[in-house]
Amino acid sequence: MSELEAEVQGEPRDSGKKKKKKKKEKRMVSEEEEERKQEEQVEKEEERSESVLMRGIFKVGKKSHDVLLTRTRLTWTPIIPESPTGDGSVLEAGVLLLQDVYAVKVKRRRAASQQSGGAVLGLALFHCKRRGRRLEEDTLHLHNASAEHTHSWYNTLKELLTGFSSRPRYVKVFINPSSHKKEAVHIYRDHVAPLFKMADIRTDITVTDRKGHALSVMKECKLDEYDGAVCVGGDGSVAELCHALVLRAQLDANSPEKPVRAALPLGIIPAGSTDVVSCSVHGVRDPVTAALHIVLGHLQQVDMCSFLSNGQLVRFGFSAMFGFGGRSLARAEKKRWMSSSRRREYALVKTLARLRPEDCQLSFLPAQNSRGGLFGYRDQSKDQEQESDSDVEESWMSNQGLYLSISIMSIPCLSPHAPQGLAPNTSLDNGSASLIAVGNASRSEFIKHLKRYSSSSGQFSFPFVETHSVSAVKIRPRSLIGWSEEESDEEGESKTAPIIQSEGAAFPWNIDGELVEIPNEVFIRVHPRLITLYGEEVDEAESTITCSCL
Repeated sequence: MSELEAEVQGEPRDSGKKKKKKKKEKRMVSEEEEERKQEEQVEKEEERSESVLMRGIFKVGKKSHDVLLTRTRLTWTPIIPESPTGDGSVLEAGVLLLQDVYAVKVKRRRAASQQSGGAVLGLALFHCKRRGRRLEEDTLHLHNASAEHTHSWYNTLKELLTGFSSRPRYVKVFINPSSHKKEAVHIYRDHVAPLFKMADIRTDITVTDRKGHALSVMKECKLDEYDGAVCVGGDGSVAELCHALVLRAQLDANSPEKPVRAALPLGIIPAGSTDVVSCSVHGVRDPVTAALHIVLGHLQQVDMCSFLSNGQLVRFGFSAMFGFGGRSLARAEKKRWMSSSRRREYALVKTLARLRPEDCQLSFLPAQNSRGGLFGYRDQSKDQEQESDSDVEESWMSNQGLYLSISIMSIPCLSPHAPQGLAPNTSLDNGSASLIAVGNASRSEFIKHLKRYSSSSGQFSFPFVETHSVSAVKIRPRSLIGWSEEESDEEGESKTAPIIQSEGAAFPWNIDGELVEIPNEVFIRVHPRLITLYGEEVDEAESTITCSCL
């Protein structure tokens, strides 16, 4: 039938195409349903094939249940008397994965004056449940008055829980009592310590009294006594302890060419104002979530950067900001008497009012081309000898120009202010960093760029913003150009002119939220999976804060 005949007979020319499309969609849906059913069947068969270690009857709530225990899970099914008609209803079994259980206790009935003993009532399994990115405490109660039966189950469950080797048993805890609103001690005492006690985790606590205290302790303590370290504080405390752990590893290894990984995993209990690293591995600023990641032994390897100047190590860290980020932090540090939110907004507005570009040479090494070690560049003679053995050569890209801001971030840097992260194009352990270079632009355009960090996307869609995935970066400020807190704002002065000051002036850098002043060229190298943190990879942080100053 021709198209003309089809139209004459009342059939649109594309009706056949629509029918074919609908049939194709139905076929795809049915195939997906079939695949899902097959996957469910495989899971059920795996559950059946997994050997049952124990089976018993417990009351869950007010009903008796048939409870099965395997090496990975606990399941319970209601016991329903058979119907005289033979019509038995099928009830779904409850399931609790043992990887989510952090403690098991015997329940007893005790009088108010009793400190120990008492009639056995059953078992209590303390576990976590997920609510979005949050981990919450929950308890499963299994009631059985038989002491022998209950203790048999208790001993088996305890043995299974000790088999999770990543869970710490003894941790070194650092608490910064001065962080943010000075709530760190209360946060640890009220939210973290009870969980550690329930999970039978022993602690060695140091309350820091000055900047650098944690670093000095980490240099001297016997790390092999601990299973992990815990930091209760803000971004500054976390940065110091991460640097301390990685630096200690290099000192113990006698400064190898390639940095060695930190010996202990680090748990971060958020007690600061932004908690960027904590948000990047937890997704939320919640001490209970952070503590549960620790007690359950959720380990996440994370990339770090080394920052060097004149061939000397400045520090290890996750992120750095040069230009706008460094200047605004330097202004904020001069107003420590303000609250953190007011201080941040003051510094942001003041730096925007005196917005100036930095004249510098920016060089970077694309991520796939990195072959460098820790301290500086590789020996050229060695490189020449190895050229025949490798098809990959380090090919640096360089540009001299004016930049309002340059950021290098080896983690996404999630926070309530930037839920998608300051560097959403990178991840925790992909072996590269995100370089975000913001060229010279008007104040209004730069503000638009900043405001888009709080939305879902679009912050990199401006013509003056360029992003690269890199493994190394060099930033060399032009001679005699630096920064000054007392810039003039008189009329007639160019708003885009870089600031000239004396030779040897130090430039402010924002490295992991800490102000570091460096007068010379800075060389930054990404080191894959240099440290292990308690947490997991997350895509987006919980957003609860908006900045009112923009």
